[in-house]
Amino acid sequence: MTVAERRRMRVVSADGTRLHVDVQGDDSAPTLVLAHGWACAVPFWTPMVTRLGPGLRVVRYDQRGHGRSDAPPRGGYGTDALADDLCAVLEATVPDGARAVLAGHSMGAMALMAAAGRPVFRARAAAVALISTGSAGLLGGCRVVPGVGRHPRVNALAHRVALGSALPLGPVTSLTSAALRYATMAPGAAADVARLCALLVHACPPVPRRRWARVLAGLDLDDAVGALDVPAAVVAGTLDRLTPIAHAHRMTALLPGPARYVEIPGAGHMTPLEAPSIVAAVLRDLADAHLAAAPAEVGGDRGRTAL
Repeated sequence: MTVAERRRMRVVSADGTRLHVDVQGDDSAPTLVLAHGWACAVPFWTPMVTRLGPGLRVVRYDQRGHGRSDAPPRGGYGTDALADDLCAVLEATVPDGARAVLAGHSMGAMALMAAAGRPVFRARAAAVALISTGSAGLLGGCRVVPGVGRHPRVNALAHRVALGSALPLGPVTSLTSAALRYATMAPGAAADVARLCALLVHACPPVPRRRWARVLAGLDLDDAVGALDVPAAVVAGTLDRLTPIAHAHRMTALLPGPARYVEIPGAGHMTPLEAPSIVAAVLRDLADAHLAAAPAEVGGDRGRTAL
């Protein structure tokens, strides 16, 4: 896919929030819709998208309060807003009668869960990928703050404070980059990947970052996972500190139908950045199986194996 094939558009969500949407590929091609996670933006997906191969139309959008999308008023944060935004993007980019493969990373996957019962979602979702995410009890399971993991309530409080700050992060420095790398990635993550992650997170405005952190702290989408009755893949890194792999096991059990479970050894929370070829292969497989797409060769990651 080339930059020349990319088009940008604005989509208005149910409450009037304007969303930035990036569409790449031929409009007649099978569609893949990508929803990024907390404190990231559309460029998060670029390393993975370049490995998808030809023949797909890729739709990416900035979550509200992120990237080029509007920040909503104080009451405009919550799982219903995530679902509203995803459905608005689907209505604008997936024609009536057509379906797409939907993939979300972290908070982006929570948008897929939250929208599972919506008519727009049910009419347009052919399959889903839930990548490095969880559906409930996020703070009690986090392993970013050391030394508190044996005490669930203390652990939840420590992570609420650590992740919910509204302080500006300032410029990317070696210290802040190292701290973010520790929290979100495996120790072996490449330096350029770690820097891209740091640039994205530091660019996220502090107020939306904090308000979304509060939403995530109280997340309970277990029932919504049970409504995801389309073909599904669950992807998780074995060294994820933010949403440890137990969440993936739990969601796989909650899904109403058979789900493909993909465990990526040695990867942290940012699997589409850390193992882009493996994630691309999973999404390509879903597209080939559930959309009218021809198989394409996807390159491999050194030292990574999809199980």
